[in-house]
Amino acid sequence: MSTAMSPHVDMKLEVVAIPVTDIERAKRFYSDLGWRLDGDFVAGDEFRGIQFTPPGSSSSIHFGKGVTPAPPGSARGLFLVVSDVEAARAELVEKGIEVSQVFHVAGPGKPPMPGRDPERHSYASYASFNDPDGNGWFLQEVTSRLPGRIDGGQATFASSADLAAALRRAAEAHGEHEKRNPGQKHDDWPEWYAEYLTREQAGRELPL
Repeated sequence: MSTAMSPHVDMKLEVVAIPVTDIERAKRFYSDLGWRLDGDFVAGDEFRGIQFTPPGSSSSIHFGKGVTPAPPGSARGLFLVVSDVEAARAELVEKGIEVSQVFHVAGPGKPPMPGRDPERHSYASYASFNDPDGNGWFLQEVTSRLPGRIDGGQATFASSADLAAALRRAAEAHGEHEKRNPGQKHDDWPEWYAEYLTREQAGRELPL
């Protein structure tokens, strides 16, 4: 089987459009959250687009006039990943934002329970809040990621233990690759490991 690394085009989520009724009110709200105002763009009488980026995020939001035909308040289930949901909630409350109490979900289809997940499982603990139009946001605590996230073309890991585990998987896979191709030189292991980790995090087919 071929070991060639097939080219691909990265597709990175850049912007989510948020439908609002009162542009200035929305601008104040997201500014009060502590999000970075990237721009306030006006083109004639029919378009005004405002961009905010949450702290540490590589994706942004847009809202304004002529940005989206969706009904105001219809953006729901928007997730903000945090490393400590209680600290993140406290920070928003301190800024005057109305945020739900922290709750957790034991698994798919399970009802929400009060408080943070007792064992601090990733993807299990939440708090929620709405913007003035009712667009709904969740804070979701993630301390150890499942495969499926890349950032800037490179794999990212929630902890050194996650990275070590990924390197062990790459080393084992590279060992199998060497067995399948005994006649090849195998001094390209740094590039091979990097490709393996990036593909694994992106959920793409792994190199052989």
